[in-house]
Amino acid sequence: MTPGVTPSTIARLRLAAQWIRPALLKASTIPTPGPVDVVRSLTALQGQDFPGALWSIGLRSPGRTRTDVTAAFNRGELVRSCPLRGTLHVTVAEDLGWILSLTAGRMLQGQATRHPQLGITTSDLEHVRGLALTLLEQSGGKTTREALLAAFEQAGQGTKAQRGYHFLFLLCLKQTLVQGPVNPDGNGNTQFYVSSQDWIKNPRTLERDEALAELALRYFRSHGPATIKDFQWWSKLTIKDINAGLAQARAGLETIECNGSSYFMAPETAELLGGASGKSVQRRAVPPGARSVLLLPGFDEYLLGYTDRSAALAPEHAHLTVPGNNGMFKATVVVGGRVAGTWRKAQGAAEKQSQLSGVVLPELFGVLSPAQSKALENSAQAYKRYLT
Repeated sequence: MTPGVTPSTIARLRLAAQWIRPALLKASTIPTPGPVDVVRSLTALQGQDFPGALWSIGLRSPGRTRTDVTAAFNRGELVRSCPLRGTLHVTVAEDLGWILSLTAGRMLQGQATRHPQLGITTSDLEHVRGLALTLLEQSGGKTTREALLAAFEQAGQGTKAQRGYHFLFLLCLKQTLVQGPVNPDGNGNTQFYVSSQDWIKNPRTLERDEALAELALRYFRSHGPATIKDFQWWSKLTIKDINAGLAQARAGLETIECNGSSYFMAPETAELLGGASGKSVQRRAVPPGARSVLLLPGFDEYLLGYTDRSAALAPEHAHLTVPGNNGMFKATVVVGGRVAGTWRKAQGAAEKQSQLSGVVLPELFGVLSPAQSKALENSAQAYKRYLT
């Protein structure tokens, strides 16, 4: 195991592993990944901000547009649900069930005190389940969040004080509902709810040990270099389950050390350090990516995929990226793997203020070099092409 790898090296390796800069990897990975390839690689990507999640997929699918990404949802290839940490994530449709088989039980346990406070009983849940399925049958197989909540209210199931939110959350955990096709009436920023059973045509079924191994392998391959603590935060699995999965997956991973901690990653990611042998990297090199300037959406897996984000986010910039530490992540400008500013999409009159293709308004933490400024403009152009 090679000592002394720096956090900046960890950050740039993650740019490659997450396919944010897929050209850095060897040809063993998919040369021109599409939206489904991207999501399958990441296994699950943070999705509470749907437009941001679409860009997370788009930026990893060079040459694909927003329309290309939403088409994958409309075809039933990608879905959005709550498979991890009680938060919306995007998954490949066929993967959702086996991930929930590992995680849903612990999420339900975590709500054991909250649901009595909201007056939610087992019979209430069965009631709203029947209401949801009836509404879907009457509306051609898809419906909106607003229509579901209205149906619950009309039937005497109150939805105020987050009761309605928890009903929908539980129906997703129980695999009754899933968010599928994009709703054009919501400017493409919302989805219809559909029946999981009807919408997901070919769900994969894995034995528990097999599922634990696959989740561990796919996390470290797509998010590595990452630690066991990172995986525990991301998955919320028990250490016992993590160890069981990693024991099976470890033969397909490489390891490296940084600041006394062991990091696991895919062999092709490790090759960016100059080569690998056995289970640990033998030669060190500085991975490429130091000159890259990227526009990442808020809640992107590049930051949200780890409990320790210090490799990419300096402590003095944390409050600028997550104001008030309230869990709301701004979109970030990432320079050489490090967060160097935030940005937002220019809309309306703000488009005239933007010097970046008329679509991006950056707020940088410092001054960029001329070369970095040019790279930022190129990223803005890529975002503009994606939006068309």
